[in-house]
Amino acid sequence: RGKDEKYKVWMPKLRMVREYKDKRRSIDDEERNIFKFKKGSEEKSKKMEKEEKLFRETFMYDKEIRVLARATAERSVRSQRRADLPLTAGEQLDVIDAVQGHAVICRNSQGRYGYVLVEHLNFR
Repeated sequence: RGKDEKYKVWMPKLRMVREYKDKRRSIDDEERNIFKFKKGSEEKSKKMEKEEKLFRETFMYDKEIRVLARATAERSVRSQRRADLPLTAGEQLDVIDAVQGHAVICRNSQGRYGYVLVEHLNFR
């Protein structure tokens, strides 16, 4: 041995398992592809578009859909008519349009639209 090698400490080389390397690469690739949509979100957006189309036909609504406020359902209410939106207590709703009378048009988290009485909602 030479002088330089005399003081070097021998360390074993740590080898990575090939499967772990591949798994690590795939995780890194997923992190880099931030802007790609998952299949679930594509299906959800198609369902939302379908619900919106049905809403526009049912309610003859040709205006732009804008959220005026957010409200929480105070109690569970079953729908009496097809145009009514069934509620679950504590459910978050987007108020889309205020209609004359005591009803507003709301959208729930699944994307369904319908009339809801103001007395069932809590605006905070």
